[in-house]
Amino acid sequence: MSENKLIKATHEGSIPIGKVNLRVAVLENGKRIITQSALFDAFGRPMRGSRSQGDQDVPKLPGLIDAKNLKPFISKELSDVIKPVEYENLNGKIDEGYDATTLPLICEVYVDARNAIKENGKPVLTSKQMPNVIAAETVLRALSKVGIIGLVDEVTGYQEIREKDALQLFLQKFLEDEKGKWVRTFPPEFFEAIFKMKGWTWQQANGGKKPQVVGHYINNYVYSRLAPRILNELRDRNPKNDKGNRKGKHPQWINPDFGHPKLKEHLTVLTAFAKAAGYNWTNWERMVNRALPKFENDGSAAQEIDFPE
Repeated sequence: MSENKLIKATHEGSIPIGKVNLRVAVLENGKRIITQSALFDAFGRPMRGSRSQGDQDVPKLPGLIDAKNLKPFISKELSDVIKPVEYENLNGKIDEGYDATTLPLICEVYVDARNAIKENGKPVLTSKQMPNVIAAETVLRALSKVGIIGLVDEVTGYQEIREKDALQLFLQKFLEDEKGKWVRTFPPEFFEAIFKMKGWTWQQANGGKKPQVVGHYINNYVYSRLAPRILNELRDRNPKNDKGNRKGKHPQWINPDFGHPKLKEHLTVLTAFAKAAGYNWTNWERMVNRALPKFENDGSAAQEIDFPE
């Protein structure tokens, strides 16, 4: 065991494949691990140590693939990840495993070797190795839809944490911490569609009677449906003062390079739905709710907006 402090597991679980359950874990550094015993369980083999490879460039391989006839099929990708990892499991005990991507890569070794033929026309694999090919194909079929990382995250409960991290990265790219220059992001066609569906005229807006409900529509059908927490984050960055006014317009806190294109794309879809609905509000709203459901139903308040002169 290394003298350094062992990294700890934060999540653990097991993946059912065929008749076995493969123990997996997520470590505090985010690395997904399949335990050493699970690696052998996947192939229905008893766990054993590795034979000496006698090659400085080749890592110590698990007994599953240390046979000489498999060596030509071990990819660089597999060599890079097949280093054993010691960690502290949730029970406080020392466990050993491998990067979870090792499993499908080992499966590929057996499938590739099965498909290869020696120069003398005979198969590369021995008859004793053929059950490993069957096991490898079973594992690869199980992983074909989700993949090993997705399965590990699902069975350990790490998926929820991963999604939160992904959301934070999205919000960092989408939003700005400081108020930016005002750039008109809402095209006239979007407001024209709303006015047509509601039977309003532009004179109502230009005469100083700006329908405040339009601000509610923007919160409801735009900001609440772009991504989770967008509306709340915009309100935090652009709060109202004691008089109920904001420092600027919400789009000034949206990143012009990443956020504005996504906002405009969303507005284009909403406008297209209005045309497809024949400018019927009920039909339009039904289409929006079906295709662009709200990420967060928070009863958003009306937002002050400007209409083009």
